[in-house]
Amino acid sequence: MSSALGIYQDDVFKMACEQFRVIADYLEIDENHRERLMLPKRAIAVTLPVHMDDGSTKTFQGYRVQHHLTLGPTKGGTRFAPDLSMGETAALAMWMSWKCALNGLPYGGAKGGIACDPTKLSRSELEAVSRRYMQEMIPFVGPHTDIMGPDMGTNEQVMAWFMDTYSVYQGYAVSEIVTGKPVSIGGTEGRRESTGRGVVYLVERAMDLLKMDPTECTAIIQGFGNVGSVAALSLALKTGIKVVGISDATTAVYNPKGIDVKAAEQHVLKKGHLRAFDQGDRIDPNEMLVQKCDVLAPCAVDRVITEKNAAKLQCRILAEGANGPTTPEADKILDQRWTEVFVIPDILCNAGGVIVSYFEWVQGLQAFSWSETEVTDKLFRILEHSFSQVIRRAKAHKISHRMSAMATGVERVMKAKRTRGLFP
Repeated sequence: MSSALGIYQDDVFKMACEQFRVIADYLEIDENHRERLMLPKRAIAVTLPVHMDDGSTKTFQGYRVQHHLTLGPTKGGTRFAPDLSMGETAALAMWMSWKCALNGLPYGGAKGGIACDPTKLSRSELEAVSRRYMQEMIPFVGPHTDIMGPDMGTNEQVMAWFMDTYSVYQGYAVSEIVTGKPVSIGGTEGRRESTGRGVVYLVERAMDLLKMDPTECTAIIQGFGNVGSVAALSLALKTGIKVVGISDATTAVYNPKGIDVKAAEQHVLKKGHLRAFDQGDRIDPNEMLVQKCDVLAPCAVDRVITEKNAAKLQCRILAEGANGPTTPEADKILDQRWTEVFVIPDILCNAGGVIVSYFEWVQGLQAFSWSETEVTDKLFRILEHSFSQVIRRAKAHKISHRMSAMATGVERVMKAKRTRGLFP
């Protein structure tokens, strides 16, 4: 395994590969085909020199990984984070492949980004970094090759700069080169809220199966960005669940009597973070994960549910709004606790974003638009189909929900590669 990792040497990529190995063993995939399924089709690293506001020139490292192009173009977000590596980017691209296949989207997985801290860049510096990155990516991306979207550290404005940079190069507006852009330039109503809405829809479906009354339930949400904040608001205001814990990169707030999530949202809009939000006790972020609740939704970063805390979780439903929040070692523990903890795996739970991105891409190609109601209805239909498939397979084969979801995704990619064949 280590020799196959090559340029992707990274703990996150090793974790993704270990997850794949488990699925490959379950599906009895021939050893001759495993690396072809696992390793990315293409990886690009670029150096980005940028003029800073103080007159200096600073270089940033950028990456883009396209996992496979068997089912269509690749699709994936663009992450701006200080510690981003090629290996982490490759892991996220691999997970995106299984996610798209599970949900029936005609994509391979991709991911990209820049190793930078966007909070320490001025608006002009952020624009310069964003445009330089897209300029360097132009030979490798396109509406039928690789479509970018937002991720941690990026937003609608960054997508607009990406689109404009690519369009200026082409000589005409190419709205379908990115998704998650502003509605005013071809974006889709409801795209920003789509991942969080998907998380809540699936939590509701799990509650239906478990015969839980939402009005008597509590929830803890880790992460208060686009996904976590929307999920928290929907859980509290739409389903009637009492949110007792929220956190972001600056702090974790816990209040067993309940938190006014709307007030938390307004606080973040004004301050940019939860640090001074005073509606509960400050608590260690890791300790918050193991507090008693009915729904635990990690919606921030990877590898937060580990072998150290998996046995201590006191939730009934684990809704993985983040990518890769649960390690393989933690999975083994959760497999033993399947009657206690109902897991909604990440490639199903957070698929709302890429599903609505698919709608945005289709609308861009067709110069057509749907209303937010139509978009949300179509999103829930796809999630319902995927959820039913995962639960049905898990029950029939007596396997975990993650095993069921990933096996379905890997199987679809494997069959497509087998059908297309290996070019001599």
